[in-house]
Amino acid sequence: MDIAILGAGVAGASAALMLSRQGHRVRVYERRPGPATMGAGVVLWPNASFVLAELGLLPRVAALGGRLNRMYRSDQAGMSLGHVDIEPLAQLMGYPAYAILRHDLQALLLEQLAARGIEVAYGCDAVRIEDGANGRATVHFANGQSTCPDLVIGADGRKNSVARLYVAGENAPVYQGFVNWIGVAEASSPLVDEIAVFDYWGQGERFGCVTVNRNKVYWAGAQVQAVAEEDGPIAREFVEQCFQAWPSQVGRIIRSTPANGIRKIHVYDHDPLPVWHRGTVLLIGDAAHAPLPTSGQGACQALEDAWHLAAYLPATQDDLASALAVFTQARSAKTAAITNQGRVFARALFDTDAEACRLRNERAGKELGDAGALAAAWGAGLPLAALGGQASG
Repeated sequence: MDIAILGAGVAGASAALMLSRQGHRVRVYERRPGPATMGAGVVLWPNASFVLAELGLLPRVAALGGRLNRMYRSDQAGMSLGHVDIEPLAQLMGYPAYAILRHDLQALLLEQLAARGIEVAYGCDAVRIEDGANGRATVHFANGQSTCPDLVIGADGRKNSVARLYVAGENAPVYQGFVNWIGVAEASSPLVDEIAVFDYWGQGERFGCVTVNRNKVYWAGAQVQAVAEEDGPIAREFVEQCFQAWPSQVGRIIRSTPANGIRKIHVYDHDPLPVWHRGTVLLIGDAAHAPLPTSGQGACQALEDAWHLAAYLPATQDDLASALAVFTQARSAKTAAITNQGRVFARALFDTDAEACRLRNERAGKELGDAGALAAAWGAGLPLAALGGQASG
């Protein structure tokens, strides 16, 4: 089939790679004028590593990123709230977990697209989708171009998704009441002691950092903010002031970030959709399901979409409608659960009531240790031999 993918992010690029391997003719359209990324870094949990292994990219990811060993939780004074070893989760699921800069992951995917001869048309901002000839949808771009392929895949993000507007009749994301200040810190001497996730919990505030290597970490400081404003750069001194009373590691990481390298992002997600497709237009990634960063699964689920879509999509249009319906059924329950769990975690994490935060911190250690439950949830629907899983498609 001829397939147009709107969006060259993780979802769109990985879907293009997977579908081209199945023999489909794929072209990717990106609204930005060139390669760009949102966010500092990403944790690729074992379910994402499975998909990257299927694409033959896991060794490259391992070389670019850091293999995560533990996750630590502390309060804003640095008192431990417990830790969990990640290796049992990796053993249960059969794949390791990696931390990688989003820029590096995106560059790797785009490099693979070029190697396979898959064109990414930059500066193609889709402005509307309408019913076209022979039951196929037509995508119109701001530059006057249009395309009418056999299938349109909307991987055009959580904000202003033209594909979501066409499929669902709405595309407004839901602001969840907090902001992230994000950055990448790098120094000539170690910033942290090990390749791990470090998570500090405050009262209506949070600081998390993830190790790529001991001298390089990406991080997000977060704070409750009732009203959404404009995203954009933020002064390093402002963020440092916000966390000046927190553990010394937090301040050291902020100061090791380029002064112009910190960005303020208002955090949105989407209510789960019951239907991901209309006619020959299908949603994937954040356009279909945009969980909060507190879920830890945004990029992972985008990669899963790509793998499942390749498994379900027929070679021709003959049975396309039923294939898209089955794909949606296979993916919607898992992604909706992840979205809802991300919201529940965020509500607890950004609670501003002191007593509620104290009780949350008491529970934190008990909630960290169930690798089996995480493996079952994140591995659902994937053929992970260690879990006894079978491919769904």
